[in-house]
Amino acid sequence: MPSFGGAASSSDHISLAKSPAFLKFVALTLLSLSIFVLLRHFSDPTPNFSSPLSNLTTTVNAVAKPSRPPVSPPPLPTVSPPSVGPPARPTRDFLERTGIIDENGLMVLDFIIGDYDDELLETVGNASGGGTDRDEIRGIVKKGKLGKFGVCDQSMSQYIPCLDSVEVLSKFNSSERHCREKGLDCVVPRPKGYSFRVSWPKSRDEVWMSNIPQTSLVDDRRGQIVISKEKQVYLFPEGGSDFPHGVEHYLDQISSMVPEISFGNKTRVVLDIGCGVGSFAAYLAKRNVVTLSIAPKDASSNQIQFALERGVPAMIAGFETRRFMYTSQAFDFIHCSNCRVNWTNNEGILLLEVNRVLRAGGYFLLPEQQPVDKQETSLEQWKEMEDLTDRLCWELVKKGEGIAIWKKPLNNSCYFNRGPTAKPSICGNDDDPDDVWYVNMKACITRLPDNGYGANVTGWPARLKYPPDRLFSIKMDAILSRREIYRADTNYMIDLVRGYINAFHWKTLQLRNIMDMRAGYGGFGAALAENEEIDCWVMNVVPVSGPNTLPVIYDRGLIGVMHDWCEPFGTYPRSYDLLNAVALFSAEKNRCNISNIVLEMDRILRPGGRVYIRDFTPIIDEVEELTRAVGWVSFRYDDSEGPHSNWKLLTCEKRM
Repeated sequence: MPSFGGAASSSDHISLAKSPAFLKFVALTLLSLSIFVLLRHFSDPTPNFSSPLSNLTTTVNAVAKPSRPPVSPPPLPTVSPPSVGPPARPTRDFLERTGIIDENGLMVLDFIIGDYDDELLETVGNASGGGTDRDEIRGIVKKGKLGKFGVCDQSMSQYIPCLDSVEVLSKFNSSERHCREKGLDCVVPRPKGYSFRVSWPKSRDEVWMSNIPQTSLVDDRRGQIVISKEKQVYLFPEGGSDFPHGVEHYLDQISSMVPEISFGNKTRVVLDIGCGVGSFAAYLAKRNVVTLSIAPKDASSNQIQFALERGVPAMIAGFETRRFMYTSQAFDFIHCSNCRVNWTNNEGILLLEVNRVLRAGGYFLLPEQQPVDKQETSLEQWKEMEDLTDRLCWELVKKGEGIAIWKKPLNNSCYFNRGPTAKPSICGNDDDPDDVWYVNMKACITRLPDNGYGANVTGWPARLKYPPDRLFSIKMDAILSRREIYRADTNYMIDLVRGYINAFHWKTLQLRNIMDMRAGYGGFGAALAENEEIDCWVMNVVPVSGPNTLPVIYDRGLIGVMHDWCEPFGTYPRSYDLLNAVALFSAEKNRCNISNIVLEMDRILRPGGRVYIRDFTPIIDEVEELTRAVGWVSFRYDDSEGPHSNWKLLTCEKRM
């Protein structure tokens, strides 16, 4: 019977499985397999530490995503030359070492530990919306294999590349910029004893002596004190030699002579030529006026450096043969109290350059300079000045009390009514008055736009937000959507700046001198000008590689300059508290050496200063290594769109 046969077979199998011989066979088989696995594991010459840290590695890479290879561990002791066979098995000492584990689970000794604010990281991580936790941000603080840039010689602590290059400037008898073909390859050092800056508005009256180690302005000039010393600070008298009755009295005098000037309303943007130590600009700031102070580099007096250290908008600018780096019709008011310029020389070409950058309907102020021993010469020069300004169609609106004030016409009608042989002539239609990068001055009168663009600006502060007419004269692709782009940029920057102030505690940083390295329409500077929590000024830089938006920036009541970031900027070291760079590196990577840009940023950034770089992720990967190479402490954050966005924010600090 089949059923019984099947049952008997099953019983036999069960008996066999319970037999001692079978159990011994199974045990020996399992033991052999275990020994084989253990031998395979211990025969591996390099222990694998990556598995226990796989979760951490994945998390860090999700935030950092470095495009460069990881830092290799230190070489291990070997018993044979490295070129023959695999590396020798490490000794037991290797397992007892301690260090930092990199992205691949390898221990490295070459690392940086940066200080950070726990509260700051938690706030920004939550605000980013990307779920970045504190450990992930800490994991980003690492040093790449680029190494560190060396420090320049201490004698270069005041170095300005395009103005201090002896081998280049020796070929030119000029104070204008001439740059070397090769940029710096080292970090410009700070002066010995450098101190953290005095905050505004206290800096208007005093700065640390150690921050400006050499100057001749402390000595008496013409019998009057320009700067005085007290213990370890330089003190600035309100008037000095240029304003014997004080700057406030001087400004009141101007306002009473020509009430239509209306500082802080009709007059918002001012240029001060031959600025001294920036006192005129420092006190105009109290009247809601932003004043750009300029002067050529003077090796002995450091005028611009004093102005910047005080917290005054200033930059070095030669005034010889080339145009200023500012757009036409930029300034509502131009002042020259002690610039010692012969305005009528060389067909009046310097005054014609002033006319180019002076807004239609704007004012030019010149003190009457009549030394007692040279009254006859001064009288002759004054007559020549009156003749030249008359041919420029400037109206002498007020003269007296040692001051002369002219007003520029609103249109071209006076120019065309002078007659065909009048000099200076009107510039041709082919002249672009906004073309300024390494362009020579022209001995002709700059035409004003027939449509009135540049003259029809509203008063301050309404002009800050209102789209100016010259928005539509910019040479760029978009035409119909410019107004919408402008407004969207304005609103976006307001939100961005508000987020920066809250997330990065800007109110505690006491920021004053700020630069937007790729300013666009000036939205970043406009947002800061509107925000009352941060008392600062912004230098809006428009790169030559993009559209010339400087007219829009000045029409908004802000200041700016044209610049090529393949070259150093025209300022002293340690000029700015904060640098903002949005898509700068991605725009310039095919034109400029990115490492040169980072070194230049370090040169013009004050110790204790901050840098905010927003760009594409691959660019951030490269720039992040460079920021560590110059010694900054940097952190990376997700864009507001989340961790999968191709944009990242890199924040950096130049530690004291």
